Amino acid sequence: MPELPEVETTKRGIEPWLKHQTITKIIVRQPRLRWPVSDDIAQLQGEEILSLSRRAKYILINTAKGTAIWHLGMSGSLRLVEPAEDPGVHDHIDWQLSNGKVLRYHDPRRFGALLWLPQGEDSVHLSHLGPEPLADDFSTDYLYQRSRGKKQPVKTFIMDGKVVVGVGNIYANESLFKAGIRPQTPAGKISRARYERLVAEIKQVLAAAIEQGGTTLRDFVGGDGKPGYFAQQLFVYGRGGQLCKVCDSLLKEIRQGQRTTVYCPKCQR
Repeated sequence: MPELPEVETTKRGIEPWLKHQTITKIIVRQPRLRWPVSDDIAQLQGEEILSLSRRAKYILINTAKGTAIWHLGMSGSLRLVEPAEDPGVHDHIDWQLSNGKVLRYHDPRRFGALLWLPQGEDSVHLSHLGPEPLADDFSTDYLYQRSRGKKQPVKTFIMDGKVVVGVGNIYANESLFKAGIRPQTPAGKISRARYERLVAEIKQVLAAAIEQGGTTLRDFVGGDGKPGYFAQQLFVYGRGGQLCKVCDSLLKEIRQGQRTTVYCPKCQR
């Protein structure tokens, strides 16, 4: 599933080709995505794309009339193609642009979405979200105060989008390892000093993943449109039963919230 760094990479990859272009035509071949594609999305035809932004895992494409909100779901991708390239069976939406390119949405599992937000309205999908992890308001004080009284494990706590957005399973595993915190520890039992380290590690891991995605992916034009996933050295994620790269202890693997968690019983406490 695309996580925050992959979505940010996608946004950066398509932005130069979309900004200040006019959407000349919209083709919806399959409207039945995670949420049905609204007929209101047709209002974008003839509109200039003013800017692109990202909020959590959503890509926002802003025009004078309103905002188109893309979510890539579990298997979705956006790429630029030539108009002559025939769509495949899983190519559900095309935006024809004034520069001659086509923005094409591909989604085999159809868990993604294209939403319409009229100008001046708030989105129910965005209004409840916590701060961005790389923003200044995601701080030690913030996370420490939000954690007080919480009995839930710290891993599921930092993966809660109402607490902070974009800390997916890979990045939660890696950040907790680097901060030396066991993922099962109740969030409310962790000291402020340990949260200070955890916040710093979350920011570092995500920033490195975004940088890696940007250098792995060469071109959003004519390629497969898939971002470069976090390919840096992983210390724990996907390594259950192997030796810790720091202390040579056997890494343990457990299930938390239907997700795989891997940790080092010696390095993390």
